[in-house]
Amino acid sequence: MQTRRIGDLDISAIGLGAMPMSIEGRPDETRSLATIHAALDAGVTLIDTADAYHLHADEVGHNETLIAKALAGHDRGRDVLVATKGGHLRPGDGSWTLDGSPAHLRAACEASLRRLRVEAIGLYQFHRPDPRIPYEESVGAVRELLDEGKIRAVGISNANPEQITRADDILGGRLVAVQNQFSPAFRSSEPELRLCDELGIAFLPWSPLGGISRARELGSSYAPFAHVAEAHGVSPQRVCLAWMLAKSPVVVPIPGASRPETILDSLAATDLVLTAGELAELDAAV
Repeated sequence: MQTRRIGDLDISAIGLGAMPMSIEGRPDETRSLATIHAALDAGVTLIDTADAYHLHADEVGHNETLIAKALAGHDRGRDVLVATKGGHLRPGDGSWTLDGSPAHLRAACEASLRRLRVEAIGLYQFHRPDPRIPYEESVGAVRELLDEGKIRAVGISNANPEQITRADDILGGRLVAVQNQFSPAFRSSEPELRLCDELGIAFLPWSPLGGISRARELGSSYAPFAHVAEAHGVSPQRVCLAWMLAKSPVVVPIPGASRPETILDSLAATDLVLTAGELAELDAAV
């Protein structure tokens, strides 16, 4: 498995996005655990989660609890960087809400620590800006958690270039990751990707294949990805991840998966080398 860096850590060039194992359409626990273990066996050392990845109001942190169980049951579990998030909530009716208040973020972090069964969270990310709370207060609260040793590294999610710059300043240059939506269908995060490349901050595309409901349709929706995939005898999804990896050494895709075969196909993208012509063709796909 090729590696890239988040802060001072070497991690697998592609991580596992664990959200599909806990929200709508989630599989049974046996299949989820098998998926996580297949990823670990293949060399994955980054798993992305959040306290909001759950279905019902009484199961906040379902995904974190699942990951903790999977890591405890695998001999390579200690080698994994778990990236979790706080500040986004699911009331249990299918909606999403926000709470970026310092009090909530502190309580959320403490709860995540318990569910993940760790003394310090490897990477803690402010999930989404809350328009009711000054950004400086939210990021400042996470900075305090970093200074107290409750988290080892800080990231932000769903941020624009100004927020990235502000967060890094608030953190005293210690921002190590930005997690934004980026895929063939959603390219508006290109400016954030370029800024992260300039600053040497890891850029983690979420829903890199277009999201749970549309990942299978990537090839039919974007013909160049299907064309390049056919030429290499691989899936359009694998081509998509190889295209992202080629954009910058700071890019670390976190494709979601709920089946072992899905994450294994995604991980094979690290060995797929695309030509300059193919990359130009994919860049032009609309």
